[in-house]
Formats: sequence, structure tokens, C-alpha cells
Amino acid sequence: MTFSGHNLERAFTSWSRDVENEIEKIVLETVRMIQAQAKLLAPADDGSLKASIEIRQIDKFSATVTVGSEYAVYIEYGTGIYAVEGNGRQTPWTYWSNKLGRYVTTRGQKPQQFWAPAVESGERHFTSRMNRLFR
Repeated sequence: MTFSGHNLERAFTSWSRDVENEIEKIVLETVRMIQAQAKLLAPADDGSLKASIEIRQIDKFSATVTVGSEYAVYIEYGTGIYAVEGNGRQTPWTYWSNKLGRYVTTRGQKPQQFWAPAVESGERHFTSRMNRLFR
């Protein structure tokens, strides 16, 4: 089979559209995977952390997964003496817990990573799928 001139241009255009559609599919698969895994790994108290993990498609080739909860960073990286970078408060503190109806003294909370593992998994998926597409 020989391609030249108009036939070659048409074949390339068709191939290009197919590749674009496959890349769009891979991007959406990846953000959905990240969202699903982050929700699966996120600890649940009242469900607001999981509910705040959302996807927004920006254009054909880009989308974002965001965590809207204001306390997500404290869950992911820990607080006090347990903070991942060791930069948390080093002395105990006391606060009123509406949930428990009493004062609580704490030295912090251990990290419960849900975001980093989800993003790493999504990155592996994206890289693998893109590599297969362009082999």
C-alpha cells in the first residue's frame, strides 16, 4: 500500500485524531483513578474530607483533582510531634472537642496519607498508558 499526497495527509489526520482521543481518555482515566484512590484512602469521620475530593476537566488534555477540605493538609502530613517534616508543635496543647464534649490534651496527630499514594498511583498509570500508546 502506498500513501502519498492527499491520501497521506488524510491518513495522518485520522491517526492524529485517534491519538488525541486516546490521550484525552488516558487523562480522564488518570484523574478518576486519583480521585477514587484518594477517597478510598482518606480517613472518614463525618465524610467531608472524602466529599471535598473533586475533579475538574480544564480542556481536552488537562484536568485537576483537588482536595477542598481546609484540614486535609493536617491529615496528610500530621501535626505536632508527628508532623512529617518534624516542624510541628513540640509541646502538648489542650482544646475543646465539640464531638467529645470535653477538653482534650494532645501532642498531635500521626499522618494518614491519602493524597500522595493516590497521586503516585495515578502517575504510574498515566506513564504506563502513554508509553503503550507511543510504542
